[in-house]
Amino acid sequence: MKRIHGLALAGLTGLLLVTAGPAAAQAGYPSKVIRWIVPWPPGGGADVLSRMLNQKLSEALGQQAVIDNRGGAAGNIGAEMAAKSPPDGYTIVFAYAGTHAVNPSIYSKMPFKESDFAPIIWLADVPQVVAVHPSLPVRDIKDLIALDRARPKQLTFGSSGSGAINHLAGELFNMMAKTRLVHVPYKGGGPAAIALISGEISFILGEPASLVPHIKTGKVRAIAVTSGKRSLGLPDLPTVAESGVPGYEVTSWNGMLAPAGTPADIVKRLNSEFNRIISAPDMQKRMIEFGYEPVGGTPEKFGKHIHSEIVKWAPVAKAAGVRVD
Repeated sequence: MKRIHGLALAGLTGLLLVTAGPAAAQAGYPSKVIRWIVPWPPGGGADVLSRMLNQKLSEALGQQAVIDNRGGAAGNIGAEMAAKSPPDGYTIVFAYAGTHAVNPSIYSKMPFKESDFAPIIWLADVPQVVAVHPSLPVRDIKDLIALDRARPKQLTFGSSGSGAINHLAGELFNMMAKTRLVHVPYKGGGPAAIALISGEISFILGEPASLVPHIKTGKVRAIAVTSGKRSLGLPDLPTVAESGVPGYEVTSWNGMLAPAGTPADIVKRLNSEFNRIISAPDMQKRMIEFGYEPVGGTPEKFGKHIHSEIVKWAPVAKAAGVRVD
């Protein structure tokens, strides 16, 4: 109210010019194609969820949002590209726990920092799935631990990249279960899932979206989820904690960011549209089927969550000795 009163003192004409600006910007947005950067290759969880939501966002905005896959460096390449894009609302980027919460603790040189982005929305929590190749004589977590005892340093687990959340999930498992599982990094969840199907690796702590179709066809066998409670999409699977490793819990998350400095009214518009999209019953059902548990809320809520996750994962990365130079 103080600001409006001050403007009123400057004259009615000035007030009309100032208040018309944001409204005009909002009404004119978007007037061209929006670039939706996914910092991972096609086929992984980030790509699956982005394509699931992309059409709905395009319809809501009346303008096409085009997926641009820019994989590499555990998401850093695509995220850096977004951070350095013009903050005009025409570049948005898919955000993932590993890239934005873990990478700052494991990369000696980060190409971006938390303040380079404007949070838009916390889309979903994503419990990871522990899935093994069908040839592995493992039906649950206790079997996996026993097999590791019998074959130390012979069992391999894949991840979507060194330092990715599912890499740290495996390292945390090694620490808590006293196993000696060997990590094999890939360039994304999609390539890691393909490696599991082919038998190149023993198992994976992976994104549900890249594994669920193969679980249904029997190409891989799911034995547990990494979250503290059972997954909404895979309720029959026990958690790792209840299967033999008490206290174990890892939950990834996904969201959307824009370059820092993106106009607040545009961020608000995008937040509103995304909230509406993920609140629709049909979309919620579809997300849950693929292992995504919808969250939503304000940009501020997402920003606070990212910061808390950076603080949470720093000591885990240090204890595991994970560094990427």
